[in-house]
Amino acid sequence: MADFRLIPSIEQLRQRPRVAALLERYGHAAVVQALRDETDALRRHLAGTAPTADPRQALPATSDEAAAIIEATLEPRLRRMLQSTLRPVINATGVIVHTNLGRAPLCASALAQVVDVGRRYSTIEYDLAEGGRGHRDEHAEHLLCRLTGAEAAVVVNNNAAATMLMLAALASAREVIVSRGELVEIGGGFRVPEVMEQSRAILREVGTTNRTRASDYDAAVSDRTALILRVHRSNFTIEGFTEQPALAELVEVGRRHKVPVAEDLGSGNLIGGLAPTTDLAGVRLDEMPWLEPFLRDEPTIQGSIAAGIDVVCVSGDKLLGGPQAGIILGRRALIAEIRRHPLMRAFRVDKMTYAALIGTLTDYATGRARESVPVLRMLTSSPDSIELRARIVADRLASSELYDWEVVDGRSTVGGGTTPGFTLPTKLLALTHRGLSADSLEAALRGLDMPVIARIEHDRVVLDLRTVFDEEDDALIHGLRTVV
Repeated sequence: MADFRLIPSIEQLRQRPRVAALLERYGHAAVVQALRDETDALRRHLAGTAPTADPRQALPATSDEAAAIIEATLEPRLRRMLQSTLRPVINATGVIVHTNLGRAPLCASALAQVVDVGRRYSTIEYDLAEGGRGHRDEHAEHLLCRLTGAEAAVVVNNNAAATMLMLAALASAREVIVSRGELVEIGGGFRVPEVMEQSRAILREVGTTNRTRASDYDAAVSDRTALILRVHRSNFTIEGFTEQPALAELVEVGRRHKVPVAEDLGSGNLIGGLAPTTDLAGVRLDEMPWLEPFLRDEPTIQGSIAAGIDVVCVSGDKLLGGPQAGIILGRRALIAEIRRHPLMRAFRVDKMTYAALIGTLTDYATGRARESVPVLRMLTSSPDSIELRARIVADRLASSELYDWEVVDGRSTVGGGTTPGFTLPTKLLALTHRGLSADSLEAALRGLDMPVIARIEHDRVVLDLRTVFDEEDDALIHGLRTVV
């Protein structure tokens, strides 16, 4: 018969030095709850009723042994109890704007702004010059206009909200002309026709799935038309027998009929397309031939504004490399209408988002973005530099004698529903664990204290260091060495 008297009381356990140290770290309530859970587990083990009891585990013969068993499992239980489900990870997938892993990591300037604004009171809705209430929706506007050439700008919580707000404010109960080839669905079930329905805009389809001409838009304009809308096909391509009017052609149609032309550009790209060899982020095409298709073909915010588009919506956390946000830019009169709409308050962002966005945009404005904004740094990393890092990591792993490895050619992906069909040449560290299958190794890496997210190719785990920060190399190597 089990002797439950061996199990010390909660108060006795609390007095033990190891438990007292945990009280300092985790707090009284959490430690007491964990002690109760552990003593209950030991009681079930003594009674032989624990569902996962290891029959090889020795039963305690004294109270000290019982206390030692509880102490050994107490801290792991506390870590599990208090561990956040939102955790940092090492992204070794090679997907730069990885939606499931938080899209764009923030630059140091953005983080510094967040800390500075977040730990104090701020001027989120206070006008220092007037000494009274200010307007939060004007923060970041001057930087956005300076970088893009737009007359005005406003920020909301994501690009879906930006599109919804734009349609509700400018086209409620009126028609919006959209090509059938642009009635897209993106991740999470976001469908352009359904967003239009929710905004009370009326969809007017033109053209066909693969071919739409400027004349199709021209013929569809009527006295019921509120907007002509271009939607960037950000996560798929249409190839073959295709046609799509240039932005300048759409703008010409709009000007002729006095109908605003709007664009859901999505990706928020600020680099490329400005000059043959350079752009505002300091990215030189002649130094980075692997980026030439991207810089040539990926549309930019400033390009749309220069073409005469009246309103543009973009994401802040994709190619822009900032926080999650929806940014609406364009003509001052239209942005003013958007600001006045009741949904603006529902979709507005907080001080932390503004701080991160301003920090990111400041690095663009000062020419530091290429090196400081992680998305741009990863985009512009050369395959040779990635190979060098991969070989250094492999050499440091050699002493563990756990892996066979090879550096092989591969492709990185921009991700985040951007640049469909475009990939970057990279070098992959391909690993074969001498005791684990590729599936088991990949799962073990996800289970580390600092999880490593990798992918499997040809029955090997492959790591793309393009998306691994330099300062994460030590943690990556430590994690790989602990998988046995």
